[in-house]
Amino acid sequence: MRNLESREPATLEVCALLTKPDRREIEVPVRYVGFEIPNRFVIGYGLDFGERYRNLPYVAVLSDEALPEGF
Repeated sequence: MRNLESREPATLEVCALLTKPDRREIEVPVRYVGFEIPNRFVIGYGLDFGERYRNLPYVAVLSDEALPEGF
């Protein structure tokens, strides 16, 4: 955000396809949100796990069994 703000735009708004409010480390004013989701690992539609699944044409939750222990 600082980098974008340093360019002095007339306005700056954040858009997110997915947001996990419980995982935010700093408060960011997200103006447009597609979906608010729980703290689960999601894959597909460009989101990957271990260089896999990013080509799925949808967003899905990766099962707990597929995640490494402690992930």
